[in-house]
Formats: sequence, structure tokens, C-alpha cells
Amino acid sequence: MNKPALTLSAFLASAGTMHFARPRFFRQAVPKHLPGGKPFWIKISGVAELTVAAAIAHPRTRRQGSLAAAALFVAVFPGNISMALEGLASPRATRTRKALLLARLPLQAPLVAWALRAASESQN
Repeated sequence: MNKPALTLSAFLASAGTMHFARPRFFRQAVPKHLPGGKPFWIKISGVAELTVAAAIAHPRTRRQGSLAAAALFVAVFPGNISMALEGLASPRATRTRKALLLARLPLQAPLVAWALRAASESQN
């Protein structure tokens, strides 16, 4: 059993589901310059997270899914930066919200490391 991978799969499945259950939460994470509109990118990223979660959950595709998760975490990082910048510029954002938006940025590195660990512990 690859506990890091299965926990990562559950994490991504939860995050992917949230894109559909609470899409408004993710609006700030979509950079304004992307074509297609924010709802499109929120759905696409949710589908990507659910797809990667499913790949990680299955032993045959666990390694590839874990590597895809690492790539996904890197790919969404510009959205996290966009969200932080938008929040910092907002006069409505509290000091606490601004601090949380900034504190969230370095957390992407452990997510990438988690995905790479899950890939390295996979058998295929």
C-alpha cells in the first residue's frame, strides 16, 4: 500500500469536487488574461484534479498519476500568485486574508514533493 499516494488521491478528489460544489471560491485563482472565462477554467481544473486523483488511486497508473499531480501543482501556481496579488490589491481584504494568501504560496512546494514521493514509492 502506498499511503502517500492514496492520501494524495483523496486530497485531489476533494479539491476537484470543490471546484464544482463551491466554484466561487476558485474565481480569484483564475488569472484574468486566460481566454474562455473563469467558469471554464474552474471546471477544467476540477476535472484535471479528479482525473489525476483517479489515476493515483489505481495501482497501474499510480506512478503516472503522481507525476501528473506534481505537474498540476506546478501548473496552477501562477493562479495562486494571481489570487494573492488580487487579494493584496483589494481594499476589502483584511490583514488576515492577505497574510493567508501570502502564506499559501510556499505550500505549493510540499505538494509537489508529496506527489513526487508518491511517484517514487509506486511500483510501475
